[in-house]
Amino acid sequence: MHRKTDCSHRLTRYLIALAALLTLAGNSHAQEQSIEQTIATCQGCHGADGVPVSADIPILAGQEYYYLYVQLKDYKAGLRANPIMSEMVQNLSKDDMKALAQHFSEKPWPRVAEELDDSKAAKGKSALAAGQCSQCHSTYQGDSRVPRLAGQHVAYLLQTMQDFKNKVRKNSPAKGSLLGSFSEEDLEAMAHHLAGL
Repeated sequence: MHRKTDCSHRLTRYLIALAALLTLAGNSHAQEQSIEQTIATCQGCHGADGVPVSADIPILAGQEYYYLYVQLKDYKAGLRANPIMSEMVQNLSKDDMKALAQHFSEKPWPRVAEELDDSKAAKGKSALAAGQCSQCHSTYQGDSRVPRLAGQHVAYLLQTMQDFKNKVRKNSPAKGSLLGSFSEEDLEAMAHHLAGL
């Protein structure tokens, strides 16, 4: 049952992303779109109300401005690997990326309902302390150039940590080295703790 639901979510996400890509492809240049149209395209996956359509898609509403801007630049430069996002950003200008980051950073952070495992969350709290993650992330609420991690979906947090661990995501080598020292079980536990903050 869980596998069927997971496949259904994945199919929905890819169909939405495909529709968004076709919308962009229908214009000779993404720059011809107004920023409002581009925001609407983003909301197709990331949610008009701030809640993404799938748990493996990050919450952008209320995320830190500079972090969002840098991530868009990193997708464009290939430092973050995602076939959907890499295609989405290719024709965005620096001003477009700043405008998108500004828009989403000014929205309120949504609270998402998610079933969390308390025993995993407790283990995750210990693992985060062992890794001294709060040295940079403080209370995990986000601060200037540090992203908010608190309240993201477990699936997205886990995938992101795995991408760092496996060197798929290359825009923070130090984070990749640190997360490489944790087991998959530790990463899942950390995701449960962070999602519940």
